[in-house]
Amino acid sequence: MATLEQSVSDFEVIVVNDGSKDNTAEVLAALQVRYGTERFRVVTHPVNRGYGAALRSGFATATKDFVFYTDGDGQYDPAEITKLLTLLGPGVCWVNGFKTTRADSWHRIFIGTMYNLCARTLFRIKLRDIDCDFRLIRRNCLDVPALTATSGTICLEMVRQLETAGYRALETPVTHLPRLHGQSQFFRPIPLLRTFGHILALYWRIVVRPALPLREESRVATSE
Repeated sequence: MATLEQSVSDFEVIVVNDGSKDNTAEVLAALQVRYGTERFRVVTHPVNRGYGAALRSGFATATKDFVFYTDGDGQYDPAEITKLLTLLGPGVCWVNGFKTTRADSWHRIFIGTMYNLCARTLFRIKLRDIDCDFRLIRRNCLDVPALTATSGTICLEMVRQLETAGYRALETPVTHLPRLHGQSQFFRPIPLLRTFGHILALYWRIVVRPALPLREESRVATSE
């Protein structure tokens, strides 16, 4: 809130409470009293619907011309949004952060690196850090209805969507901080296997299946 008040004249902060079972709702209610419901807005899911579903709800609720989002686990410094705002000039549709140093355990760094490498290769993505959730996007470039993922693969789906559309992106280094509270649900065997399945399903839907009619048309044209 402090950074935006110093940087822009018109903004809103949207927090998605994705079925939290602790006192998150009470904390958010207090913040709404402090900042006002017009500038500090809360979207609540009665049950946990997943990271992708939370992002989609936030995007659908946003009303401004630019959409910035980041995680609520404290591993990114929201004040660094100023870096992204500075780069969002004419012809630039989105600005993405990338982690120069990842403040995680070695196995999380290894898994994250392999995920990023495989995803960039499979989906032919140029962005260097797909899972750096520190993004500023022009709203008219973000096709929210086309996003379908409910898991963390929404980042992959969204980046692929933006790059396929030909939107120009700039990247800037951002600080990655140690996680001091809570535990990530991603780096566990079952969630990792589930994510692998989601990636394969997404690959079929947005890479393989769209190419099938083109291959069929090419085969028919060749035979004629």
